[in-house]
Amino acid sequence: MNHRPSLQQAEWVVVIHGGAGNITNETLDSLAAKRYREALNRALLHGRDVLDSGGSALDVVEQVIIYMEDCPLFNAGRGAVFTALGINELDASIMDGLTGNAGAIAGVSNIRNPIKAARLVMEQSPHVMLSGRGAEEFAEEKGLPTADTTWFRTEERWKSYLRAKEKLDKNGTVGVVCLDKSGNLAAGTSTGGMNMKAYGRIGDSPVIGAGTYADNNTCAVSCTGHGEYFIRNVVAYDISARMKYLKQSLREATDTVVYGVLKQQKATGGLIAVDKNGNIAMPYNTSGMFRGFIKSDGTIKVMIFGDE
Repeated sequence: MNHRPSLQQAEWVVVIHGGAGNITNETLDSLAAKRYREALNRALLHGRDVLDSGGSALDVVEQVIIYMEDCPLFNAGRGAVFTALGINELDASIMDGLTGNAGAIAGVSNIRNPIKAARLVMEQSPHVMLSGRGAEEFAEEKGLPTADTTWFRTEERWKSYLRAKEKLDKNGTVGVVCLDKSGNLAAGTSTGGMNMKAYGRIGDSPVIGAGTYADNNTCAVSCTGHGEYFIRNVVAYDISARMKYLKQSLREATDTVVYGVLKQQKATGGLIAVDKNGNIAMPYNTSGMFRGFIKSDGTIKVMIFGDE
């Protein structure tokens, strides 16, 4: 399936995704679809407001993901799915296209907004990724809000967990990429992982270069899908590398990876990306992907299926 919105230049752009997967009119009723579209629209308007108040691309990525982490509709933060042991394990990453700095956390269970912790790892530690209890202790030392298990547990996700004990299924992720008024790019991704995951499994979302990447010379990328394949193919970085070394356009690079490399491996998922000129791409090879964008000219659009 080739789902490709038109690419246009703009002064600034915010692009978001809320996960890709087996999303159809049969699995998502009209009322639920309306709720997702409204949530995506609010997230985009929040991003615009951050830029209007003087925020950077990095600020937009963090603040919009915080909104999505607090929204129980998405598999990140409050809406995170459950592991095989019936707990929530959260991952997040963020990258600054101007400096090349990046931060990530993985396998945490009590940090209310993982994306905040990822940014603190980037800006207030000498590391790129912290995991598990060590990441939680770091966040606590920095004064980040924590939450007990009742915050993350939603009835919809718990019922999904109970169903998944009979049959494994996969869930999406959230991500934001932004080109700001100064021409800087940033990307971030946050997830509750894979439903019923075991053995401390970590996917692509906190892995810089796999689930998240940003470089002012090329583009910013956030991925969603079957993480193992995104890690093996270093998907987010590959998009940037194809543009940098092969001189491919954003569309050529994203199409080649999503509809070529990944599909040939029977890997499902998608990504969002914006290049240094404000061109956007939102390809996915599944039946649907929650996504949307807002541009400096006032254009705003949210989609689930096709180009709608």
